[in-house]
Amino acid sequence: AFNALRTVRKELLVGVLNGVLFALIIGIIAMFWFQDHATHQNLMLGVVIAIAMVINMIVAGISGVIVPLAFDRMRIDPAVASSVFVTTVTDVVGFFAFLGLASWILFN
Repeated sequence: AFNALRTVRKELLVGVLNGVLFALIIGIIAMFWFQDHATHQNLMLGVVIAIAMVINMIVAGISGVIVPLAFDRMRIDPAVASSVFVTTVTDVVGFFAFLGLASWILFN
């Protein structure tokens, strides 16, 4: 249990660091890619993408540890079963994080 908690903490840290690094890069690219001089929507779109990326990376890191641990505890081979569930979790969270943040930030 202690080793699992330490692993979850490490993956959380890696998820945050990866999320922030990629969020800065992709957020800046998106800001310039979708540049609209009439409004400041391009800056906000970059912010939305950056925040959604941080959320998705954190969830990917945590679910990448917790799902295999749960399968191992249930005596199911994590190498065989985990990838589908981790991919589903990250896809669903990424989808809702981006669209939810976009509707909340860009349309309010």
